[in-house]
Amino acid sequence: MNTFAKRILGLFLIGAMALLVVTLVPATANAQMGKKTRFCRNLFNPDLNPKGRIFASQGAQMYCFGSQRNFGSLHRPLAAIVPGIKNVDAANPGEDITPNGTQAYGQSETSIAAADQYVVEAWNDATGFTSPCPSPNNKEELTGFGFSNNAGASFTDLGGLPNNNCANSLYEGDPSVEAWEFQGQHYFYISSLFATFAGGLEIAVTACQVTGSSLQCGQPTVVATSPTGASGFSSLDKDFMAIDPVRGRLYISYTDFAAGDSIALAACDLTNNPMQPVCSNGSGNGPIYLVVAPPDPNGCENEGAYPAVDVSTGDVYVAYEHNWPSVFAFGACLTDPTKEVVSFIPASCLSLPGPSPCSTFTHTAELVTSLSGAFIPGYNRFPMNDFPRIAVSDSHGTVSIVWNDARVKPSGDILLQSFSLGSLFPVQFAPVVVDKAATSGQGWQFLPGMRNTDDDGNLYISWYGRAKPDTAITNVYEAVGVSPRTTATPSNIKITNVASDWNAISSDIVPNFGDYTDNYVVARGFGPPFTGEIDYTAWSDGRLGDPQPFEAHITH
Repeated sequence: MNTFAKRILGLFLIGAMALLVVTLVPATANAQMGKKTRFCRNLFNPDLNPKGRIFASQGAQMYCFGSQRNFGSLHRPLAAIVPGIKNVDAANPGEDITPNGTQAYGQSETSIAAADQYVVEAWNDATGFTSPCPSPNNKEELTGFGFSNNAGASFTDLGGLPNNNCANSLYEGDPSVEAWEFQGQHYFYISSLFATFAGGLEIAVTACQVTGSSLQCGQPTVVATSPTGASGFSSLDKDFMAIDPVRGRLYISYTDFAAGDSIALAACDLTNNPMQPVCSNGSGNGPIYLVVAPPDPNGCENEGAYPAVDVSTGDVYVAYEHNWPSVFAFGACLTDPTKEVVSFIPASCLSLPGPSPCSTFTHTAELVTSLSGAFIPGYNRFPMNDFPRIAVSDSHGTVSIVWNDARVKPSGDILLQSFSLGSLFPVQFAPVVVDKAATSGQGWQFLPGMRNTDDDGNLYISWYGRAKPDTAITNVYEAVGVSPRTTATPSNIKITNVASDWNAISSDIVPNFGDYTDNYVVARGFGPPFTGEIDYTAWSDGRLGDPQPFEAHITH
C-alpha cells in the first residue's frame, strides 16, 4: 500500500468524532505525520492541544497537526500597485494545485540567498498537505523553492525539494537558504525540517548547483538527528544556516526537544564535493556535534537559534531566546527573565569530523520585554515569537542581534544591540530602536530579518510593520546600510508596493504569514568579505488573497 493510501486509511481510523470536524480540518495527504508521538502530544496548539508544554515552529505544527485554516474575515478588494521597489512573486500560484485539482493556500516562512546574479528563495508550501507521493515537481513536499537567474527580476517555481524516498520521509518546512561561490561555480544549500516515518523530526539539507541558466538539486542529506536515547525518536526544530565561505563549512543551529530543549549546532564540510556535504551527526544518529546551550535546569524553553560566521577567523556566534514563550511560564520560569542570548564558539572548537571537543562557551544576554502574550491582529498564531536574528561585521568588529520587543510601546519595536567580537562586550549602552515611526508607523513592528553585512560591514534589517496598532494592514520595511555601532534610529524605507490585509487572506497553514522573514546581501566569491551591495529581502505577502513568497532587492 502506498504512503498516500496508508495516510487516508489512518484518517478513517481516527473515529467518528474526527468525521464531525472534517469540514473544519480537512483530511490531507501529508498531515499529522507525528500526531501520536510524544513530541506532538506535548506540542502546544491553542485549538488542538491547549495543554501542550512545548512551543515550536510552523514546521513542527505542520508535522503534528497538519493544515489549519485561517480565521480571517471575508476577502476585501486589493489595493492598486503604487510606484516603488519592484516586488516579485518567487512562486507561481499555478504550481499550488494538487494532482486531483485542489488549489492550496499558503506559502510562507521564507528564506533567501544570492550569489552573483543567481537567487534562491524557499518557503513552507501548503500544497504538500493534499498531494500524494509521488507528485509532479515533488508537490508532496512541504518545503517549496524558486530560482532566479536574472538577479531577482523573475523566478521559476521549482515545486517541492527533490525527494525520491517520499514514501518514507518528507520535507516539513522551516527552510533556510545559503549561497556559495566556489572555484567559479555557484552552489545553494536549502535546509529544512525532515520527517521520517521511523525517526521523527530530523534536519536535512539539499545541495544545488547552477548549471547553465537552471538549478540542479540533489537528494536530502540528513545533517542532524537527536542522539539515540531511551525513546530513540528525533524531535528537532527551527533550523537555520550560516556558511563559512573561506573554509567551506556549513553550520546549522537548531533546538533539540528530545534532549530537553538544548540549543545545538551541526556542521558540514563542503570542500571535497560541494554537491555532497559531509555532515556531523547525520544519518548515523551519532552524538550531537556541539551543544551550544544545555537544557535549562528549571525547564524554561530555549528556542529560535540562528548562527553567524566570522569569515576572518572561522569563529561562529549563535543567538537564541531563553524562556520563550514567557506568557506560558511556570514554576521558576515565572521569575526567570526572558533573554536574547549570544554564544561565542571559537574556531578551535569547530574541528571536523565531530563531535566538537568543547562544551563550555562565552555567553552574553540582553533582556527582552516579550510579545509572546500579544494577539497580533491578522496573525493567526498565538504566541508571537521574539527570536533574535544575528550578523557579524568584521569591518566594525561586531556581532549584532535584532528582535521585536515591547519595552518602548506595547505593539513592539525592532531593537538592535551589538557586541564586540570575541569578548561580547556591549557596543551600545542600550538597545537602539530600528523602526522609525514617521515611516513604518506607530503600530505593530515584528519578525525582523538580518543575515549578513554588505562589503562595508553595514547591516540590513527588514521586518513587518503597521501604521496603527489596531489594523491588520501590513507592509515590509527595511533599515538599509546601518552601522552596527549606531546609537540613533536609522532611516527606513518601505519595501512592499502593496499592503496586505491579513484579516482578509485565506490560508491553510498557521501562522498564515510565517514566523520569520529573511534578507541576504549577495555573496561574492573573489575574496573577503565575500559580499556585495545588493540586498535581497524575502517575505510572505497576501496581495493575491493567497499567501505567496515575495522578493525585492535594493542596491545601497
